[in-house]
Amino acid sequence: MSFKNKFLSLLLASMASCAPLVAQHSEVITVHDEAIGADEQIGLPEGMMLSVDSLMMQWNARQYLFPETSVNTPVYLSNLTPEDYAERLSRIPAVMELPYNNVVQEFIERYTGGNRRTISFCLAAGNFYIPLFEEALEAYGLPLELKYLPVIESALNPTARSKAGAVGLWQFMLTTGKRYDLEVNSLVDERQDPVKSTWAAVRYLKDLYDIYNDWNLVIAAYNCGPGNVNKAIHRAEGVTDYWKIYPYLPTETRGYVPAFIAANYAMYYYCQHQIEPLRTAFPEVTDTVMITKSLHFDQVAELCDIDKEALRALNPQFKKDLIPGNVKPYALRLPQDKLLTFIDLGDSVYNHRSTDLFKRRATVTIDEKAVAKAQQAKPVYVKVRKGDNLGAIAKRNRTTVAKIKRLNGMKNNNLRAGQRLRVK
Repeated sequence: MSFKNKFLSLLLASMASCAPLVAQHSEVITVHDEAIGADEQIGLPEGMMLSVDSLMMQWNARQYLFPETSVNTPVYLSNLTPEDYAERLSRIPAVMELPYNNVVQEFIERYTGGNRRTISFCLAAGNFYIPLFEEALEAYGLPLELKYLPVIESALNPTARSKAGAVGLWQFMLTTGKRYDLEVNSLVDERQDPVKSTWAAVRYLKDLYDIYNDWNLVIAAYNCGPGNVNKAIHRAEGVTDYWKIYPYLPTETRGYVPAFIAANYAMYYYCQHQIEPLRTAFPEVTDTVMITKSLHFDQVAELCDIDKEALRALNPQFKKDLIPGNVKPYALRLPQDKLLTFIDLGDSVYNHRSTDLFKRRATVTIDEKAVAKAQQAKPVYVKVRKGDNLGAIAKRNRTTVAKIKRLNGMKNNNLRAGQRLRVK
């Protein structure tokens, strides 16, 4: 299939007008473009703008990540030359092209300088998520260096949400997430499920590669959508080289591929830049159990003696602390010992405080006597004053114009002073 046909097939399948995976932001860095002899402003990816202090407020981070106090980590001042950066990038064992230029260097220096705490956090948080990323990428035969895409997307925060509504580790927009079978409704958002969102993202990356057959274009399309990449290719007269279509891409996407290269560099060469990973405690072993009835986190927390915040961290896809297992089976993740307790307790967990916790009524009754009494209420009449209109009369009597006209069989709004008018 030709490039154009492959592109159109995905575009039709995905509704070409859907928003990109990641929102565009105004925060930029300035890079000197030697080709035109002028400065260029490039937008920063979402993951580069997240506060590390906010990342550390996550339950997983508070529970298992700790600052390394035994080593003093100074602000690192690099004296590397462009040749040094190019040589280091060439030695990263990767299938994908990781070239050097001054834009890439700017992002490397941002990650190893001002954003070094983000890398320190991601090196530790990666212990939770990167094995999962690698498993999915390996299963689909994709380059393992893609495991660092969520570093620039979300800084490895499974509940990250952009201003445009992109959600989760992989920053799925609603339409794209649903196209890849991620359920999103008032109670559930599987874009926040690390496992399901990872497999969905890998499928999406594979579909994009089937179109472009070029990983730089895949990364660009992941950020701004195939539509924007296709327009850039068209404006570049059909050239399918990312660095050739670069001037025609949205501001943030121009920085997205360089940021991805820089993230790979920083996660690989962190030691050489004296970045100390946060210490990581070994997380509890967890497993899942299928929930087939409505279940509230309070029921599990109280009977299984587990902190509700821990439940939320282990199951971020459930938005309201409620699992709608009566609709379809859902997996609940628990520490292994708590899972055994849950199984042993059986239906007593589902029954615990169910009347208090589930207020939504399945059926309601109508008081027919009250209805009949209301219908038998004595009619209320008023006398039309000079200058009155139906709107004023309705407002005075707390009713509506439509009801007054219905009660009086009126076909128009004409009134006369002294007219007797039923209002209730």
